[in-house]
Amino acid sequence: MVIDSINVEVAYALPQKQVIRSVNVDAGTTIGAAIVQSGIMMDFPELEAELEDAKVGIFGKAAAMTTVLSDGDRVEIYRPLIADPKEVRRQRAAAGKKMKKGGGDA
Repeated sequence: MVIDSINVEVAYALPQKQVIRSVNVDAGTTIGAAIVQSGIMMDFPELEAELEDAKVGIFGKAAAMTTVLSDGDRVEIYRPLIADPKEVRRQRAAAGKKMKKGGGDA
């Protein structure tokens, strides 16, 4: 039995808006092609300019845009971090603050 098409989801979120699109694509479709076919950029026009450099993954595991999808995969488009966690910790240390277990300030 040959599978001609598969069902996948494409997800992207901003703090104020989250979208998950279900899309039926041809077997052998890559992450990049599924993102374009999902039409998610209509909801997030800024993605079009950022897509080439965007970090993506499947179910929370980093993957390349050229990764071939399997039936049922959820493609996630990740936003860049606003602040580097290592730099934030350095700044806290420089300010003489101690961190509690779990990342809270003392």
